[in-house]
Amino acid sequence: MSLKLDKFKEKWARISRLDQSIAVLGWDMETYMPEQGVKPRSEQLALLSELAHEWLTSEEMARSIEEAEQEVRDGDYFSEEVSMVRVARRTYDKRAKIPRDLIARFARMTAQANSIWIKARMNSDFRLFAPVLAELIELNREQAEYLGYKAHPYDALLDLFEPELTTAQVENLFGELKTQLIPLVREITGRKGSPDADFMNQKFSVAQQEAFGLLVLKDMFYDFSRGRQDRSAHPFTTSFTPYDVRITTRFTDDDLISALFSTIHEGGHALYDQGLPVDLVDTPLCQPISLGVHESQSRMWENIVGRSRGFWKHYLPILKTYFPGQFDSVNHEQFYRIINSVKPGFIRVESDELTYNLHIFIRFEIEKDIVAGSVRVDDIPELWNSKYREYLGITPPNDAQGCLQDIHWAHGSIGYFPTYTIGNLLSAQLYGKAIEDRPVITAEIEEGKFHTLLAWLRDKVHKHGSRYTFEELVNTITGGEVRVGPFISYLKDKFYDIYR
Repeated sequence: MSLKLDKFKEKWARISRLDQSIAVLGWDMETYMPEQGVKPRSEQLALLSELAHEWLTSEEMARSIEEAEQEVRDGDYFSEEVSMVRVARRTYDKRAKIPRDLIARFARMTAQANSIWIKARMNSDFRLFAPVLAELIELNREQAEYLGYKAHPYDALLDLFEPELTTAQVENLFGELKTQLIPLVREITGRKGSPDADFMNQKFSVAQQEAFGLLVLKDMFYDFSRGRQDRSAHPFTTSFTPYDVRITTRFTDDDLISALFSTIHEGGHALYDQGLPVDLVDTPLCQPISLGVHESQSRMWENIVGRSRGFWKHYLPILKTYFPGQFDSVNHEQFYRIINSVKPGFIRVESDELTYNLHIFIRFEIEKDIVAGSVRVDDIPELWNSKYREYLGITPPNDAQGCLQDIHWAHGSIGYFPTYTIGNLLSAQLYGKAIEDRPVITAEIEEGKFHTLLAWLRDKVHKHGSRYTFEELVNTITGGEVRVGPFISYLKDKFYDIYR
């Protein structure tokens, strides 16, 4: 390796380690930090974020990238060195457009917004959160103007989470999905097929819920020597490096299913992060491709694997031992149909696979109009409720179960939600290819064994880090682009069977 490329890597490593330090402070803020720590923490995050931005966008870093580009210009496009410099260039060009003071203001505001959102949600009062949300939206609009866009300001924000994806592309993809999904939802919800689920109306020990979830995570090969599970107001995964990937879950004693599947979901995220190339830590390549790819991993483990018949053939007998007497009368088929019952609900993270994407459609439409300025922040609760009536036929009874349910806006993450549906589509496509390549996977799931599936994901997705773009990865694995068809086929096969 050349001296100039070595110099570039050294400079990038310093930025990477500073970003990791910022992430540690963020994780602490959402888990164990005392309530009164918000103000100083917001200043700490603002300072470090500003410093990281200064290092990344410095003239010295620009020269280092240019020199590295010259040295690798004749290399293979997907080689480690060429890919590393290409990803660095893309990151630099994007970040250099944003002023340092905006980075600091954004970090300060999101730190404060997090605790305000928690209080607003607890009190089910959107008015508490509205002023800070208005400021975050203005910061996002300002950011979009600096980043630039061709057709819609939402393009610039979407690109931060799913590079190269545009608002028009999302509208086209969602439009195609709607034409097939909405009639399917109406057909299934109009049928009688859900078994009696009264036995779920019990109190379930939180300690036992946590213990069972940890068992499943270990079986999935989540490495606890490089990770841990904690509790938070909203489940999330944080990765500092592949050596330290942490997940959180929200437990309640009256909802066993929610905590379990959020644990599996976050475990899917964590497996991706732990599978990134450890030999490339602190380089531009040791990071996920996009949030759409990330969601494909979590949604695959949560739904395609975790809600499958085979999975519960193995785990229901074990679950019964964790909750003696509470599931004695429940058989495998009954439990499988209950965890896959289709019923429009208020909470996205607790929704079934059929109605889940309707929640994403709603959020995408609201976000797009907010950024464009055609919707005011004060209009959000009423608009949210009207869209729930339109798409799901229900009206949220309060703000906590309505527009305050997700933490993403408190993080300033406008443009994030479409990646959930992108991830759903890709999860079915990738899983179908995995079964085609390794048919033994389905039989292994029935035995609580996941090594073949994980090995396939490690080889096809995880180990590449950010070497590929989203489109390049999907094409390399499946020979095409992300498509609606495989996901709809998966849903029809599953739910026509369940609902006869």
